Amino acid sequence: MADDRLDIIIFGATGYTGKYVVKNASQMCKDRKMKFGIAGRRKEALDVVVKEFVSDIEDVPIILADIKDEESLKKMTERAKVLINCCGPYKFYGEPVIKTCIATRTHYVDVTGEEQFMIEMQLKYNETAKEAGVYIVNACGFDCIPSDLGVIFTQQKFEGEMNAIEIYISMWLSTDKKGPLLNYATWESAVHSLAHVKEIQALRTKLYPIKLPEFTPKLKLRSVLHRSDVSEGWSTPFPSADHSVALRTQRFLYDKYKKRPAQVKVYVTLKSFFEFLIMAIAGMLLLVLSRISCGRNLLLKYPALFSYGFVSHENPNPEMQKSTHFSLTFKASGWTEKLSEPTDEHTDPPNKKVITKVSGDSPAYEMTSIAAILSATTILNETDKIPDNGGVFTPGAAFGKTSLIEQLIKHNIKFEVISSIEK
Repeated sequence: MADDRLDIIIFGATGYTGKYVVKNASQMCKDRKMKFGIAGRRKEALDVVVKEFVSDIEDVPIILADIKDEESLKKMTERAKVLINCCGPYKFYGEPVIKTCIATRTHYVDVTGEEQFMIEMQLKYNETAKEAGVYIVNACGFDCIPSDLGVIFTQQKFEGEMNAIEIYISMWLSTDKKGPLLNYATWESAVHSLAHVKEIQALRTKLYPIKLPEFTPKLKLRSVLHRSDVSEGWSTPFPSADHSVALRTQRFLYDKYKKRPAQVKVYVTLKSFFEFLIMAIAGMLLLVLSRISCGRNLLLKYPALFSYGFVSHENPNPEMQKSTHFSLTFKASGWTEKLSEPTDEHTDPPNKKVITKVSGDSPAYEMTSIAAILSATTILNETDKIPDNGGVFTPGAAFGKTSLIEQLIKHNIKFEVISSIEK
């Protein structure tokens, strides 16, 4: 890769998420003596971003690139060592960027949470990315850095053999202010992802035609509504990208390193039964309406109505973003003794439990932007610790042996062991 390339280019820099990435990159890249540029379709809008967020940095390159113009994408990606793609929904706009990055031998990270897109990209481009020596790492934002690296962190701290892990996700506000919390593009991605949810199982089967062996004891899915001893409130199964990405990481560890894969279940915890009812109703409406064209049109036209005000066509309230907090609690079980082969069966029931936690603030955009930048800088600085010479990866598969967790901790995203109990 040519030394005269920019270290990082942020594509989609004029979007809501992109602006957060630019804002944080201005300081983080300066601290690391890295040079970055910004890219998008309209120079006028990019000039505004530079003036607002990086006016104190001399000569931030502006690159014009359009998803519909392959040559402009090529000119953009060949100027970067790593591209951070903030241009979603990725189902519509992600593949041309990945394809061009591989062609120009440019590493790539994004902040997608779209499961179908991620699996399709691994199926289509894993081998060509390997041949090109290019790392393609999806889901480097709140989806799914805390969950996937949280599982990796728990495995590292387990000191034995982990069999199963349950993840409890909580988010809460420390303000009484009202207003949208999520950007419209996030809602748009969710709507289109749910529209094609039935296609995902076939993609999973295509990605992994050979099933994993059965591991016991089997981790059972808990009831639709339950209380957990590690999370305050009412918890319910959460069919998010966190689950899919964590399982793909565990499969990678099994295939690559012959490591026993952890069974994973993901839940979301709500403070009250009323919050659960609201989420259940909204979730059912979203699921049903997203599957028909007129329903999707309604969801996209009236996001505030169908999301109970959490999403609108207006940008999220910055004060509410700062007052949003998150925690992911990991409840792991397994054995103190590690057997020689991953498929060897333990004769005794699990005799060890470890509880860990990942927590922080402003998950949707501030934390997401920091995680994306750190993912990019990790690729630049620690390729010797990333598996293979390239390919399409989950965060845990790519960064499990790097210092990314330590870097996240330095940026106020906590990874901590709560307890470790042996019977």
